[in-house]
Amino acid sequence: MRSIWSSGARDSEARSAGARDIGIDKRRLRGGEATGRRRRWPRLRWAAGAAVCIAAAAAGAAVLLGDGDDAVTPRALTADEVNRLSVTRFLNYRAGGRAVTITVPNVSGGLVITGSVDYRTHTGYGVVRGRGRDASSDGLIRWTATTVLVLPMAKPPAVAPASPPASGWYSRPLRTSGMTLDSALAIVLDLGSDRPDNAALLPQNGAAWVGRERVRGHRTDIMNGPRAEADASTGTGAGAGTGTDAGTSRTVRYWIGSDGTMHRVEIGIASAPQPVVFDFGTRKYVPVRPLPGATPTP
Repeated sequence: MRSIWSSGARDSEARSAGARDIGIDKRRLRGGEATGRRRRWPRLRWAAGAAVCIAAAAAGAAVLLGDGDDAVTPRALTADEVNRLSVTRFLNYRAGGRAVTITVPNVSGGLVITGSVDYRTHTGYGVVRGRGRDASSDGLIRWTATTVLVLPMAKPPAVAPASPPASGWYSRPLRTSGMTLDSALAIVLDLGSDRPDNAALLPQNGAAWVGRERVRGHRTDIMNGPRAEADASTGTGAGAGTGTDAGTSRTVRYWIGSDGTMHRVEIGIASAPQPVVFDFGTRKYVPVRPLPGATPTP
């Protein structure tokens, strides 16, 4: 995996150059995020544009275990399940934000981001830790739909400080093409929506129930979102994805509670050997504060 600091440099280069080299955009921020016009990020569709098909489920052959460890077979959604799937992203938005842990796999180790996402401002903030050869990527991270801000740290805290540090940040553009981390960051921002999705169209486009499981004590139903090709052709609501330049997906898998709460999302991304996992509610949500200042320096 490319170092998140360099966005294209090898890990060895990242270690030798340190935080000095962030590759594409070598601007250091005195206090935080670079200002400027924010480009419009396309609303992400239910079947993530950055994701690849979870093949067994897409083929209709997946068999998951229920609460009683009995094998279950995928089936069409009930009316109640359709309603819960249609409002799950809206509930994230209505809550204002969610605590989330993002597990990004990679053949060299992978990354784990522990933080929060503000679904009103579409901004994320947290601690990133690398595993294996990706350990050089440790530090704090903040992101929007267009920009990734990083603050390298040899020993990052367990939880990101409520008030982000005023200096030491580096900025680069968010890139989903070939960048598993950036694809994951873009996807999680779009797991919140200011309105429910169209419940009438979801079952027509391949949404299905594929099992149930307890997630941190919560009983959840596991559902696949609509097929990407159907979603694109009919213009059904939005969901998780990052555009065709980052890969193509048929399904996104959701773990949804009885009240519509999103507890987990799993998405296969073309550049990752295994699905990226988004676990929500792993701890108390901490509001994402703006970075103090915003003046870039060369």
